[in-house]
Formats: sequence, C-alpha cells, structure tokens
Amino acid sequence: MSKSAITKNGEVEIKARLAKLKFEERPRISEAIAEARAHGDLKENAEYHAAKELQGLVEAKITEIESSLANAQVIDVTEIPETGRVIFGSTIKLFDFENDKSVVYKIVGNLESDPDNGLISIDTPIARGLLGKYVGDEVTISTPAGSIDYEIEKVSHI
Repeated sequence: MSKSAITKNGEVEIKARLAKLKFEERPRISEAIAEARAHGDLKENAEYHAAKELQGLVEAKITEIESSLANAQVIDVTEIPETGRVIFGSTIKLFDFENDKSVVYKIVGNLESDPDNGLISIDTPIARGLLGKYVGDEVTISTPAGSIDYEIEKVSHI
C-alpha cells in the first residue's frame, strides 16, 4: 500500500475520531448488544441484530482508520518556508471571477477532506489545478461542473 499524505492538523483530528470510536462508540454498542441479548430469543430480536450490524460497521471503520494512519505520511506545512507556491497543505485564497468573490481552500489528504469546510482533497480537480502555481497566477480549472477561473491571491502555510 502506498503512503498517503495528511496534514499535522488532520492527524490530530483523525486520531480524535478514532479515540471516539474506540472508547465511546464501541462500549456503547457492546452495552446495547448485552441489553438486547438479555431480552431472550436472538432470532427475532431486531434490537440485537441492529446492534450487531452497527458493531460490524464501527469495527470496520476503526480498522480502516488505523490502517490509513499507519500508512500515512504526516506533513507539517508550517515547517515549510512560504514561497507563494501552492503545495500540499497550503491554504489558498482565490478570487473566483465568475462569482466575483474570494474563496479559501486548504489542500489536504483524502482522509481529512471536508469540502463544506474548505478542506479539499489533493486528488480533486481544483487541488490538482492549483498545485505548483504561484500567487498572482490566473488558472482555469476543469471540473465535472464546468470550468472555473481563479486568480491566486494568497498562499499560506497555516
């Protein structure tokens, strides 16, 4: 399996998510299974089957996150000198010509991607179109929804 990159902040958040699954969700589900088991006949016990299914999903998620963290290369962008060039982990302020407004994105790894909060995966068309560009560059990025024209206003390592 190849190493995927995550930011230092992403690593902290993913570890917190993992801890919640292991130390809050897992015990809660175990209690629900024990309680449902106490109700008797397991063949027709919907609560028991639902809890067992949820347990399987949570265990699979824990395994997935642990594996991803084990294979992740953590990059602390704050330790990399700013040059105005867009790199993994950069926070980029862009001027969107079509909508006549500025938008801010941070290029992150797939595990920490959250587009609604401006965290875009390095594998997205927008991130790929911005990597290697500099402050002041105008870029046209092809996305499934069509082309978007941006000007890079600021690149920060935060």
